[in-house]
Amino acid sequence: MVQTYEGVDRLRQLIRPTTIIQCDALDDLTGAKIVLASETFQRTGSFKFRAAFNVAQNVQSQTLIAASSGNFGQALAHACQILGKKCIIVMPHNSMSVKIDAVKRYGGIVDLLDVSEKTRAHRVEELAKENPEACIVSAFDDPFVIAGNATLGEELAFRDGLFDCIVVPVGGGGLISGIIRGFTMNSCNKPIFGAEPLIANDAARSLQEGRIIRNEKEPQTIADGVRTLSLGEHNWRIIRDGVSGIIEVPEEKIVQAVKALFTLANLKVEPTGALSLAAVLTDPERFAGKSVCCIVSGGNVDPAVLFKILGSQS
Repeated sequence: MVQTYEGVDRLRQLIRPTTIIQCDALDDLTGAKIVLASETFQRTGSFKFRAAFNVAQNVQSQTLIAASSGNFGQALAHACQILGKKCIIVMPHNSMSVKIDAVKRYGGIVDLLDVSEKTRAHRVEELAKENPEACIVSAFDDPFVIAGNATLGEELAFRDGLFDCIVVPVGGGGLISGIIRGFTMNSCNKPIFGAEPLIANDAARSLQEGRIIRNEKEPQTIADGVRTLSLGEHNWRIIRDGVSGIIEVPEEKIVQAVKALFTLANLKVEPTGALSLAAVLTDPERFAGKSVCCIVSGGNVDPAVLFKILGSQS
């Protein structure tokens, strides 16, 4: 039986259970039995609503400030809309327009930033000084974020008969640490692997070094949702002891995975959401013949980006 977490009952009432998809064509492509756990149909189109609502309902401030590439921003905006709160989202100026528009649609205030001139963290600090009553929230490095994401781990722990192992996209580490926590609390000991872009491989390097390694600047991977500088401190302690490995994924494999999910599974996925399948394509020998649960973390892809990927030769 799935265990409960104090303070997330209302969240469970709001979230949509993850969508499980099995596709023979993906099995043929990878040599594994692929089980997709898709959060593309979650509120705001990604797993981030789990984390954002749990944070928003647990902080006392009526104004929240956060930095986001887009998915956490729109999830937090929607959470604040439900709760009657205000949020300001710092976003890179080159964020996908579909994500910028979504933050605004849910009532959030967008603060665009050129990250080559100033870091997101610096701009968040500036806004906090301008809004002293506000609470700064992290998209990944927060116990409430981890607890919110653990609800996905709970769902999958309850269905662990479907898979031998699980692969999870990694940026700041909020999702994978939540899944680890959900598995641990529900006595599920299936191996958990992270999937990270090769050009944004700070988590893989951190695991190798035994300490957090930071990127010098935001890595411009096509997987825009994982353009983070480092893992979060709260996340690192869980990831360090809970993952079986992190697979470094070349950009061309991310493109291949987006195309495969669209053409073979009829699933519209953003590049970050395709990282888990891309990891299986990158290291097929590791997963050959196994049932692999691939977390598809979100589907908020700009149409122009998707059309470009689908038309590419990769």
